[in-house]
Amino acid sequence: MSDTQQTPIESAPELGASRAGAALPAPQPALPMWLPVTAGLLTLLSLGGLGLAWQSMSRQQSLEQELVRRQELVQSNASEARSAAKSSQDLTRDTAAKVALLDARLAEVALQRGQLEELIQSMSRSRDENVIGDIEASIRVALQQTAITGSAEPLVITLKLADERLQRYKQPRMEGVRRAVARDLDRVKAVSVVDVSTLTIKLDEVVRLVDELPLIVNAEQAEAVKPKPQDDRSKSAAKPAKAGSAGDKTADSGSLALWWAQASKTFSDTAALVWHETRSLIRVTRIDHPEAVLLAPEQAFFLRENLKLRLLNARLALLSRQFETAQADLRDSQEMLARYFDGRALKVKAASDLLRQVTGQARQVVVPRPDDTLAALSAAAAGR
Repeated sequence: MSDTQQTPIESAPELGASRAGAALPAPQPALPMWLPVTAGLLTLLSLGGLGLAWQSMSRQQSLEQELVRRQELVQSNASEARSAAKSSQDLTRDTAAKVALLDARLAEVALQRGQLEELIQSMSRSRDENVIGDIEASIRVALQQTAITGSAEPLVITLKLADERLQRYKQPRMEGVRRAVARDLDRVKAVSVVDVSTLTIKLDEVVRLVDELPLIVNAEQAEAVKPKPQDDRSKSAAKPAKAGSAGDKTADSGSLALWWAQASKTFSDTAALVWHETRSLIRVTRIDHPEAVLLAPEQAFFLRENLKLRLLNARLALLSRQFETAQADLRDSQEMLARYFDGRALKVKAASDLLRQVTGQARQVVVPRPDDTLAALSAAAAGR
């Protein structure tokens, strides 16, 4: 466009010269002075307008390019925004799921925290409370064991351990508990406890001896058929008599005193022999229980078995802490021994002694409760 404007300006002098040459023949009047100035001004104005127009067009083109670039940038930003929004939505959904999971975990953690706080509170008790609780629990367990077994040994051991623990603890406010433990320990030790194991061993020994115990009927029969020994005194008297008779024959056969002595010795020996034979034929015996002598041989086996059953029942009653039942069976066993067995035999005496010992020791023993210790523990726990 600028080239087009410059062409008429450059050709204007040539056109004016050609016109002037053509008009030479006919002279024209002179032009005014302001016309070239005006033409120059117009030319300058035209050039300025063209420059302004070109500048505006250049600016417009640059604006259009800038608008296109910005539009493309906006479109790219919009696509990025859409993708970012989509990813944000996905992230929001994931975040919502995670938040829900975190809420559940938070509720679980809160529950565990509450449980942990309760546990910490239970563990944060003072040392005195722990000692008091442990001693009281161990004493109550020992009382249950004593009630089940009938022995005071569990309670004695528990009280000793409690005394040793309190002695190591060395707390002034626990001295009252320690004194109560010492008093209860002395009271429990003073009780004579039944040694069931020793009693059962004695009963087993009696059961073993039952088969060897002699019956009264067997003892009477053995005594009846037992051969009687000869009278040593008569034998010793007969020998001197014979020797004396031989000496008398040689010394003085007519001595009356010697004859009378010999005759008296012979008469006494004859009377002793007759009395001995009479006693062997007739025997008088006191029998308190006639059924013991009238016991048949085949019934002796059942008698011994019944005695064994009585003793085993007494043993079982001792093991189950039923002392009344054991006493009844032991009394029946002693009556059977006294009624049917020979009391002069050593084995029968030994069995009777064992039964009397078991009967005297098999009795119900009441183990005292450690009430002083329990009361002192309760007072110490309340004073806390």
